[in-house]
Amino acid sequence: MRGALLHAVGDDKLDIRDDFTLTPVGPTDVRVKIRATGVCHSDLSVISGVLPMPLPIIPGHEGSGEVVEVGDHVTSVRPGDHVIINWTPACGSCANCLVNQPFLCMTYVMDSFVNARFRYGGDTPAFGMAGCGTWSEEIVVPWQGAIKVDPDVPFEVAALIGCGITTGVGAALNTAKVRAGSTVAVVGAGGIGLSVIQGARISGATTILAIDPLESKHALAKKVGATHAITPDQLMDAVGTLTGGAGFDYGFEAVGKSAAIMTAWQATRRGGDTIVVGAGAVDDNVPLSAFSLLFEGKNILSSLYGGSDVRRDFPFLAGLYKAGKLDLESMISSRIKLADLNDAVAALRGGEVLRQVVVLD
Repeated sequence: MRGALLHAVGDDKLDIRDDFTLTPVGPTDVRVKIRATGVCHSDLSVISGVLPMPLPIIPGHEGSGEVVEVGDHVTSVRPGDHVIINWTPACGSCANCLVNQPFLCMTYVMDSFVNARFRYGGDTPAFGMAGCGTWSEEIVVPWQGAIKVDPDVPFEVAALIGCGITTGVGAALNTAKVRAGSTVAVVGAGGIGLSVIQGARISGATTILAIDPLESKHALAKKVGATHAITPDQLMDAVGTLTGGAGFDYGFEAVGKSAAIMTAWQATRRGGDTIVVGAGAVDDNVPLSAFSLLFEGKNILSSLYGGSDVRRDFPFLAGLYKAGKLDLESMISSRIKLADLNDAVAALRGGEVLRQVVVLD
């Protein structure tokens, strides 16, 4: 079986090899043949060490595919079903699951740090990113990690729903609960930011401002729903022009940097909501004063995985796509082969590409 392996943090190249095997399918496991997987900034964060993971590791967490085998106790899917990979499977019984926050469940995430699902070079163990490792031809996940999807949805589109779309659209719909007629500012016009923009559009926001230093991203931001697009240095002028100086009802950060969080905070009106969506580094601190936290009356909300229950939201987002309400085709910058992953990672580091999707036969 083919896959892309990261031996050590900071390696210039992934080790693309053909000798991977999988651990046997357990009673509650599902084996999936990966048909499409995204090249996401979170994957790059694993490669750079910003998101710590056990090593050696096969990156990739945003994927879709076809069920090949199921354990004896699995009833949710069967061989031949099309599924989207859920990188945060919910156990259903922990404290977070019991208060309807399945996106915070850490049961299987923590298990992925000690149980290596892959072997290579004979019997050398390798881990899968977040227990997935979708930069490989097949994976084994808990049954909660494989969510059935309408087979009419293309695999490339389904893969995007597996992370970026759910994270961004969910941040608008689930976390912020953007109100119709409201004003929204989104810092970052990458895959997550564009998904937030689409979520705000679907929610009925009347003013949606995309903020990104790369003007090359502005046109696509407008295509998928932004009413305006600027560079960060133009923010104060936009606040004056678009909100009369008050600021936006919602300010979303979709970059994963403290500077971007501060930009979103500055864009948000007094009493509004600033929503942190990007995955940042553990040592990147946000310089907010105790005075402003109290007297500006703003709320800071975190939005992990879009605050989603994927059992509900994956099919819901697939339905929006089929109804023409969610533009996902425009968000795919290129379709590549697994052998091209090193070039794809290099392009992602450059910052210009949007979402490259690896298509597997």
